[in-house]
Amino acid sequence: MPPKGGNKRKAPNDGSTTHTPTLAEQLSFLHSPRPFKNPEYTKNVNRRTKNLKTVLSQERERERLERERKRQEKEEQEQAVDVDGEATQREVLVEEDIPTYSSIEAPPSLLPQRHYCDITGLEAPYTDPRTGLRYHDKSVYELIKGLSASAAKDYLAARGVNPIVR
Repeated sequence: MPPKGGNKRKAPNDGSTTHTPTLAEQLSFLHSPRPFKNPEYTKNVNRRTKNLKTVLSQERERERLERERKRQEKEEQEQAVDVDGEATQREVLVEEDIPTYSSIEAPPSLLPQRHYCDITGLEAPYTDPRTGLRYHDKSVYELIKGLSASAAKDYLAARGVNPIVR
């Protein structure tokens, strides 16, 4: 069976009609030069991808070797003895500790610690004075008022607080 519309004849192109570019062709950047691409770039075919375990183990090994190198430099500096028998004060350029993925440390936050509801896990702006449980809103407070002392102690113990319920 022939394809639909296959029996229509096209008008012969005698060269008198010119191709008018479509809007997509007019706005296309396909043929414009790309100065951000390096024409001499060739992809390294020998490059191998590494999984996270390999990357982290190589990072730990690099850090261990760096610590070992610094320790040896410190020992050499301590062993350097002047003619008079006094230790010399050689100036050794010590590189600053370069932060790595596994050694980043942050100072404690200056913001107050957030409190979360013991029942729902949402932020808790309120604390029940009788049980010490934190709660999110009045519907949770109604539930807390109906809790037994042992249940309140269990919630406090789950939060890691020494449960003292009056």
